[in-house]
Amino acid sequence: MISMVMVAVGVYARLLKHAEAAMACLAVDPAILLIVVGVLTFLITFCGCVGSLRENICLLQVFSVCLTIIFLLQLAAGALGFVFSDKAREKVSEIINGAIVHYRDDLDLQNLIDFGQKEFSCCGGVSYKDWSQNMYFNCTATNPSRERCSVPFSCCLHDADQAVINTMCGHGMQARSYLEASAFIHTNGCIDKLVNWTHSNLFLLGGVALGLALPQLVGIVLARLLINQIRDQIKLQLYNQQHRADPWS
Repeated sequence: MISMVMVAVGVYARLLKHAEAAMACLAVDPAILLIVVGVLTFLITFCGCVGSLRENICLLQVFSVCLTIIFLLQLAAGALGFVFSDKAREKVSEIINGAIVHYRDDLDLQNLIDFGQKEFSCCGGVSYKDWSQNMYFNCTATNPSRERCSVPFSCCLHDADQAVINTMCGHGMQARSYLEASAFIHTNGCIDKLVNWTHSNLFLLGGVALGLALPQLVGIVLARLLINQIRDQIKLQLYNQQHRADPWS
């Protein structure tokens, strides 16, 4: 049911967007990610649910194998991310830069970036000047946008006494030096902030990973146990049928 809700929310969010914007930002669309995860989760859990209710060995094996593959992929991703931390950092940087380029193309992505910049008190990938990669915030003289050389309002320093958010607070900040801009916006990039947060919350991330892994392991073990029980019942039934048909037994 949770997976069906995820798919419904993803489809609803997708239908609300303009077709041009949706196609332009297909690879980084949170709605697409929600739909894909929801569909995969539904198919896997459907196999486990129906397989256990109908005592179908084939569906239970599919459920068990899928959970095993997901568990191994998570384990491999964690190990590779730890061993090849530089490569992982490059990948994260690539994703963030791609999101910056498509910032205005997708409302969901825009809200996600704004939320991340506010939470981590950062701006851009490596620095606030990374926003020049976006066609609207580009700092070249030929850019006709009113947001030329600016940064999103989520980069701005938060004033507790300010009741209304000034969405133009990042206007022209890319044209200023780090020292000048730091009085108005966060100049540090989100990549370093994200890496530092990860290092500071290793126990929390480990606990989350363990919380995700344990149900998967339990599901794998229970599926295998049920498969073995069904096979034992089939063998017992065959044995009883053979002996009932044998008059000398």
